[in-house]
Amino acid sequence: MSRRSFFLFLLQTHTASSHLILISTLVIIAPVHVHAASASSSHLPLPVSQQLHLADTFPLPAGAVGPESFAFDPLGGGPYTGVSDGRILKWDESVSRWLDFATVSPSPRAACEGLGDDKELMEETCGRPLGLMFNHKTGELYIADAYKGLLVVGPSGGLATQILTHANGVPFGFTNGLDIDQGTGLVYFTDSSTRFQRRNHILVILSGDVSGRLMRYDPQTKQTTLLLDNLAFPNGLALSENGDYILVAETTRCRILRYWMKTATAGTVDVFSDLEGYPDNVKRNDKGEFWVGIHSKRSFFVARWRGGGFAVKLSEQGLITATLAGKNGTNRWASISEVAEKDGYLWIGSVTMPFAGVIDTKT
Repeated sequence: MSRRSFFLFLLQTHTASSHLILISTLVIIAPVHVHAASASSSHLPLPVSQQLHLADTFPLPAGAVGPESFAFDPLGGGPYTGVSDGRILKWDESVSRWLDFATVSPSPRAACEGLGDDKELMEETCGRPLGLMFNHKTGELYIADAYKGLLVVGPSGGLATQILTHANGVPFGFTNGLDIDQGTGLVYFTDSSTRFQRRNHILVILSGDVSGRLMRYDPQTKQTTLLLDNLAFPNGLALSENGDYILVAETTRCRILRYWMKTATAGTVDVFSDLEGYPDNVKRNDKGEFWVGIHSKRSFFVARWRGGGFAVKLSEQGLITATLAGKNGTNRWASISEVAEKDGYLWIGSVTMPFAGVIDTKT
């Protein structure tokens, strides 16, 4: 079924100077054609599993915001998360606080530490780590940094090593999601846009940009393979339990794509799930289900992009089986970027909040 939509927005931007200048800009998004049927419907009643108001919160170090994604080391330690000032932090349960683990930039820490999202112009210098995943065999942590590209750091942490900054001769503009096939060690990651950087992420949506890519990096051969291109804000991703396919959140189009890799349909893509909002990260749990963080609900108005975060759990068939939302429509979470399920706990990340959340599902 074909679908065509035109959107008109009034966008306000500001300069990098100390004086705020409001500019009225007319932005027309080109028509988007969709010719795929989805495995689920966003119009079905959504069952609620856990309410966000039940979440405990673990504040980040002073000034830092945005625990966007989580990773657990091969021994189950953590979680680890990247924050706004370019650090990778590790949650240490024994002392109940976040500890420094790694950095993505050699820039002096005094210039970067504590930078919040209001200092986005410094991100290119200090870095902005987003997707994270450990290789469980080597203990190395792979990092998708919005500005620094693909990086890796050893089990002891420290300064991460930059691996890739471009693919097929095209520089990364906005490196974002990441997952690892633990059997092969292959690293899958997204470049959300080759035209816009993270600090201009809203323009990826408003412009109708389709320069996003899904890629695969082989640490053994050092080769990078382009799997998909012409994507509309590809964001988080997650491999299936047996590695037959990989899911990719296509944020602009409010859907999850499925790219087949090991079956007779290898190399093809279909729509795994249509959603009611703008998806961020996708995380598989031990049961083979997928949690999807939703930044905000669909809306014709750009102002609605900010606020109202929730999450949904998808079955292996792409059906919505549960949601995570605020009680009675209330929600103190401005956005939700990820839900990572580990040992009966739901770890909740947000690219805008100064804390991580956790819900004990065993109680």
